[in-house]
Amino acid sequence: MKIAMIVSEANPFAKTGGLADVSAALSLALERLGHQVTLIIPAYRSALQGGFKLLDSGTNFSVPLSDRLEPAAVLQSKIGDAVTVYIIRADKYFDREFLYGTATEDYPDNAERFVFFCRAASEILRAQPADIVHAHDWQAALAIVFLKTQAARYDTAAAAKTVLTIHNLAFQGNFSPTAWHFLNLDNAFFTPQFLEFYGNVNFLKGAIVLADKITTVSPTYAQEVMTLEQGFGLDGALRQRAGDLVGILNGVDYGQWNPATDPSISQHYDELSLTNKRHCKESLRQQVGLPDKANTPIVAMISRLTAQKGFDLVQMKFPELIQRDLQFVLLGSGEPRYEEFFRGAAASYPDRVAVRIGFDEQLAHRIEAGADLFLMPSLYEPCGLNQMYSLKYATLPIVRAVGGLKDSVQDYDPHNQNGNGFVFTDYDGDAMLAAIDRGLSAYGDKAAWTALQQRAMAMDLSWQRSAQLYNELYQSLLP
Repeated sequence: MKIAMIVSEANPFAKTGGLADVSAALSLALERLGHQVTLIIPAYRSALQGGFKLLDSGTNFSVPLSDRLEPAAVLQSKIGDAVTVYIIRADKYFDREFLYGTATEDYPDNAERFVFFCRAASEILRAQPADIVHAHDWQAALAIVFLKTQAARYDTAAAAKTVLTIHNLAFQGNFSPTAWHFLNLDNAFFTPQFLEFYGNVNFLKGAIVLADKITTVSPTYAQEVMTLEQGFGLDGALRQRAGDLVGILNGVDYGQWNPATDPSISQHYDELSLTNKRHCKESLRQQVGLPDKANTPIVAMISRLTAQKGFDLVQMKFPELIQRDLQFVLLGSGEPRYEEFFRGAAASYPDRVAVRIGFDEQLAHRIEAGADLFLMPSLYEPCGLNQMYSLKYATLPIVRAVGGLKDSVQDYDPHNQNGNGFVFTDYDGDAMLAAIDRGLSAYGDKAAWTALQQRAMAMDLSWQRSAQLYNELYQSLLP
C-alpha cells in the first residue's frame, strides 16, 4: 500500500512530545512490513537548522487561504531506508522558535498556520496519491476534511481511504468562528453535524465526522473518549462513530529504548544480567547528586508537569511519601506551580530528592535504567510511553488504571506471582500511596522482585506488533 502520514511533528525533525516518536516509529514499522510510506510535516526552524539532509523537491505551489493564495515549497528528506519525508516550507508560518506557541500561550495564528499546512499536504497528495491518508491529531485533521468535502479539487487524492488518530482528545483545534474564512469551505459545513462546536470551529471534530476510520492510541482510551468524563465535549460525536473507532496501543522503539544496547547508560543489562542494573543506579545517583544508599529504592518520574499527569496527587501526598525509605528523582518541566514545588522539595530534602527542571534525553534514559520504580498517577493517559520504557528497563511502573496505562501494566499479585507493576484505580492520594507502598514492599522481597522484573522485560510492546494492527485496519478499508 501507499500510505501518507500527515502529522505536525516527527522525530528527528521536530518534537514536543510522544507524537513525534509515534509518527516516525510507526512509519518505519509499516515500511518494514513492505508498504510505501511518506511523511508530510511542516518545515519548522528545528528542521531547517537541525543539520538534516534536506533536498529541494522542485515542487512549489500556492494554496487558497481565505481570499488569497499562499505560496509553499516542498523540501524532501528521509528516515530509515525508504520512508520519504516531505517538509512543507513557508517561513512566515513555521520558521519560529517553538512549534505551537511559547511556554505561556499558543501562537495566535495557529488556526491559519494549520489550515495552510493541511491545504499544502492535500496538494502533495494530489500530485502523489496514496491508498491510505493517515492524519494525526487536530493539526492534520483538516486534510481529511478537505479531501472528503472538496473531491473535485483534489480529484486524484480524494479516492484515498482516510484514518484519523487521536493522540490526546483534550487538544482539538477549537477556534473562534472568525477563523472560518481561512478554511474556504461551504457554510453548510459550519453546522453541529460537521465542524461547528458550541459556536466555534473545531478542526478535530470535522475529521471525527468524516474520516473512514478513527483510532486512539490504546484500547481503553477508545472507550474512555466516548464518556462524558473524558470526551471533552466530543463524546457524542465519537459515540456516533463507535463502529469505526478502534484503539491500538502505541509501541516502543526498542532500537532506541533497550537496556541491552542503550548507549546512554553506564552498564548494559537484560533479563539474565539484571545485577548490572545496580551500576546504572549508582551512576544515576552520582549524576543527580544523591548519596549512595545501597538498599534504598529510587522512585522516578519523567513527565510534563501538568495536572493531567497526576501532579496534584503527588504534591498533596509528598510530605507522607518522602517519609518512606526511598529516594525521589524527577525530570520534567511544565506548570510553574509544580516546578516551584519540586524545586523547594529538592532544597528541603537534598539527600532524598533530586529534581531537574527541563528535558534531557540522555538523562531520561539514565533515569529509566537507574530507578527501581516509575510513578505515573495520571488523571487521564491516552497511551503513555514511559511506563512501557520502564517495563523494558525493569523499572517497575506504578500507574493509575486509565488509558494505555491500564492496557500495558498488570497489577502484581504476590500470591499467584504474576503481574508486572502496581496499579490503583481511584484518582485519590491515599490510593496512590497504597500502590507505592505495595511497590516498596515487593522491592524488599528480592526473589519476587527479580521475577517481577523479568516478566516486565519479557513483554512485547514493539512497534511491529502495533504496526501489524494498523496494517489490518488499512486492509479492511481497501477492496
